[in-house]
Amino acid sequence: MLAASAATLPRGHFLIEPYFYDVSVQGRYDAGGSRHTATHMNGFGSLTYLLYGLADRASVGLIPVAGFNTALGSRSGGGMGDLSLQGQYRLTQFHSGSWIPTTSIVLQETLPTGKYDRLRDRPNDGMGNGAWTTTLGFYSQKYFWLPNGRILRGRVDVSQSFSRDVQVQDVSVYGTDTGFRGHARPGSSFFLDVAGEYSLTRRWVLALDATYRYGANTRVTGTSILDSSSAQNPTAVQLDSGASHAFGLAPAIEYNLNRNLGVLVGVRVIPAGRNTAETVTPAVAINFVH
Repeated sequence: MLAASAATLPRGHFLIEPYFYDVSVQGRYDAGGSRHTATHMNGFGSLTYLLYGLADRASVGLIPVAGFNTALGSRSGGGMGDLSLQGQYRLTQFHSGSWIPTTSIVLQETLPTGKYDRLRDRPNDGMGNGAWTTTLGFYSQKYFWLPNGRILRGRVDVSQSFSRDVQVQDVSVYGTDTGFRGHARPGSSFFLDVAGEYSLTRRWVLALDATYRYGANTRVTGTSILDSSSAQNPTAVQLDSGASHAFGLAPAIEYNLNRNLGVLVGVRVIPAGRNTAETVTPAVAINFVH
């Protein structure tokens, strides 16, 4: 459900794959990994892969995001999130009987198109992080023919993201309040996804992703003009998120109506972590290739 394919689209072909999901916060893990209760929140969203085969080895595309957030005790809000541009180049191609998997490198640039600060009394309108973010990934996949004649497809995706500094003003997704003036330095992020897909029949497929995400500390520094005695002597502010670790599992089932169209239903859970939210995320995706 989560691991992207290492294969690129044939030249002139395109893929449209919208995901619809609900990130439901069930609790929170502290820095020691212990679970605590947390305010229940829901983040309804959509993420759509729009990819085009530029050449047999190269695909390019867009990944727009939109969402709507709700939380107990606060006003709901939503809007468009950050837009990502993606390029993928295939290095090797798997062939039956060969030990070499299909591999590719992926370069993604996320544009700060989503609202992230000056949220006033609507913090749930924050759908972006305000940062230009570069992600470099390495994807691999291989097919295994099992003794019962069925096929198991294995995928291993690894990526690393780096974000530039962000100017922040007033209420923001970084936890700042009205009157804040400063900037945020988002920490880098590492993501690993090991996935398997088992073909029950030509149409039905079972899938499971096991994921690990590490996020380095995000530091926010600046001043607050509301917490000071005068505008000439603003109060210094520094916020640190701390490093985070999140382990996830995502079982799913897929039904292929034909060779071009499939539907996937699954759920991602975060059963363990440090300094991160415990979430359950049901999702539905539609995959169309032409």
